[in-house]
Amino acid sequence: MALARKKIGLLVETSLGSGREILKGIARYARYSGDWQLFHAAGGLSEMIPNWLENWDGDGIIARIQNDEVSKKLSELKIPVIDVLGVCKNRFPLVHVDDEAISRLAALHFSERNFRHFAFYGIENENWSMRRGEAFRNACETGESFSILEMPRRSHGKSVNSFQRLQKWVRDLPKPVGIMVCSDQKGLELLEACLSEEIPVPEQVAVIGVDNDAALCEIADPPLTSIRGGHSNVGHEAAAMMDRLLQGQPSGPTPLRVPPIEVVERESSGSVAINDPTVAKGLKFIREHLSESINNDSISRAAGISRTLFQKRFREAMGTSIREHILARRIERATSLIEQTDIPLAEIAFRSGFRHQEYLGQIIKKATRNTPGELRRRAHRNEDRKAG
Repeated sequence: MALARKKIGLLVETSLGSGREILKGIARYARYSGDWQLFHAAGGLSEMIPNWLENWDGDGIIARIQNDEVSKKLSELKIPVIDVLGVCKNRFPLVHVDDEAISRLAALHFSERNFRHFAFYGIENENWSMRRGEAFRNACETGESFSILEMPRRSHGKSVNSFQRLQKWVRDLPKPVGIMVCSDQKGLELLEACLSEEIPVPEQVAVIGVDNDAALCEIADPPLTSIRGGHSNVGHEAAAMMDRLLQGQPSGPTPLRVPPIEVVERESSGSVAINDPTVAKGLKFIREHLSESINNDSISRAAGISRTLFQKRFREAMGTSIREHILARRIERATSLIEQTDIPLAEIAFRSGFRHQEYLGQIIKKATRNTPGELRRRAHRNEDRKAG
């Protein structure tokens, strides 16, 4: 006779990349345990009490608990519950990403790029955002300046007043500045404000988000650097904790803080701090026209000074020639697209400014000692190891 399977309800939103990563981690644990049956309904953070929960005869719940109403409802079920969000006052065991470690990683990313001014854009009265902001402030204490802007979640940065406030804040910041945003969604708002103010990103404002929600990061302009906070591991650890509770064992340490995995660098922070605004304009032009045939004349015209003067100031600021810089950026873009996407190599060559796929292969082989195919296979293997 087959043993009864453990029925586990999942109240985890699918509208955000962090929630989807948590579900992946739970699914990974359930797959290996072999005796779990998962119950889940897709939705957002505000849709956390599905109808099926009313008469559900389950063994445990893993939930992103967004408000006290949901928390109270779950406590009435009289079954083990594990929170994987941490917004409400904890009446349940909590597994969560390590907000302080995430902020330290962001500060290190900026300091390695010689930034001395720092800022944080967060959500007002959200405890996890406030923790990240304060930890980022502490990690940047040796810098020359620090500024913080927090706005209500409901504003979404889209109302006229809130967006104007964001524009003024980023406009008035000392430059160049490294800005950490509490989540990738706020990163899109910040980059939109920079674009509207014609502030070069990343040359004058470098931006790093959190969660590495790939869809959001890639549609950002420019693509958003983000920290993989470890949400898949949060899901796995929460599932392991639930298994211990169902076996009558102690939950283990709670709250359990899961460390971040890595910084996934994209163009929003792919530059050192540039103190010369004219050089920053030229760098912005190079980045925006990298796939095109550009030369020193077109770049210097975009910067607004003569070619000879721009070449001199460029070398002083960057320590390299314009031609060497363009080649390095094209290699970086091509390598990133090879490792992080499944885009055909011919298309990658076009997007990166190389004449054809064969030339791309030659350049990548010379720069990395690997063919594009080898780079892609290695990246996929690394991703599988991190997920496993």
